[in-house]
Amino acid sequence: MTGPLQGIRIIEFAGIGPGPFCGMMLADHGAEVIRIDRPGGFMDPRDPLSRSRASIVLDMKNPDAVQAARDLCKSADGIIEGFRPGVMERLGLGPEVLLADNPKLVYGRMTGWGQFGPYSQAAGHDINYIALSGVLHTVGRAGEKPVPPVNYVGDFGGGGMMLAFGMASALVHAAKTGEGQVIDCAMTDGSALLAGMTWGFLAAGRLKDEPGVNLLDTGAHFYDTYTCSDGKFISIGSIEPQFYALLREKTGLDQDPSFDPQMDPSQWGPLKDKLTALFATKTRDEWCALMEMTDVCFAPVLSLAEAPQHPHNVARETFLTVGGATQPAPAPRYSATSNDAPRPAPAVGTDSNAVLAAIGYDASRIAILRESGAVR
Repeated sequence: MTGPLQGIRIIEFAGIGPGPFCGMMLADHGAEVIRIDRPGGFMDPRDPLSRSRASIVLDMKNPDAVQAARDLCKSADGIIEGFRPGVMERLGLGPEVLLADNPKLVYGRMTGWGQFGPYSQAAGHDINYIALSGVLHTVGRAGEKPVPPVNYVGDFGGGGMMLAFGMASALVHAAKTGEGQVIDCAMTDGSALLAGMTWGFLAAGRLKDEPGVNLLDTGAHFYDTYTCSDGKFISIGSIEPQFYALLREKTGLDQDPSFDPQMDPSQWGPLKDKLTALFATKTRDEWCALMEMTDVCFAPVLSLAEAPQHPHNVARETFLTVGGATQPAPAPRYSATSNDAPRPAPAVGTDSNAVLAAIGYDASRIAILRESGAVR
């Protein structure tokens, strides 16, 4: 592997959602990520979250498999696990054990509610975590119920990406000091942090504690999506005065005095009605011809099928093909290092022998583990 994390080994205990996303990010940027899968597990070669891994199958009900996992962690710089608090401890693979084996180990723990707190042992999903952090309350139209932003904010932004940042930070600390540590990454905490600007606006009196009535939550007529005559959509984000003036010019509204009080919330509703009617008079392509690549702060709303074909995304190679499927490319980019092209997710367990051999297990020991069912 190449990339800024070249030479870093991460052991990933198989999970869903944010844990694999963190593993994907670390692998994308050069880390060797070895995934410990369960018997009967599956990785789809088209799945971006499972790309660029090695896979070993260990049956954690077998003590020999637990020992093999422990030996793998001795060889690693970091681990990622996403079980409920206490599960790894019951397996004999808790932080106390693994950090005693490997004092430089960075032990990344990914949960929804965190390692402690009244909710810590309860089940949950993204929608619940961002509900408790206050984020879900801010997403939606005025007077309507909150709208879950898929699972981008809890699972991936506040979870997997936050853990990847924590792992990278702790790996830097370990390289400098020789000291490993445990990362308690909770999606409630991470999603709350993603809303930092919102909390700042609230404290400054620049935001109402209700959705759909504020500058950036579809309350304003100049920051919203609109339907075109062909049923497709465009996005407008003309906040700054010069951008707003250009929007008015491009739409022929520069002589309409009703659009002068841009920042008067009492006028946003009527002005939005006017823009809604106006944007419905042309197709999306016609609006693109007028405003795309200008300082209006405009972009067409593209479908998942359309986005990889857009000239800007093509020029930047924002998407690529891995395992026969379109996937987002690794991000961000570096000036001094380059990342390998992602590899398709392997068949589960395909690397079991090679992974164990790399940490010193000889062929006879591997054969014994396979005969006992510890390794599949």
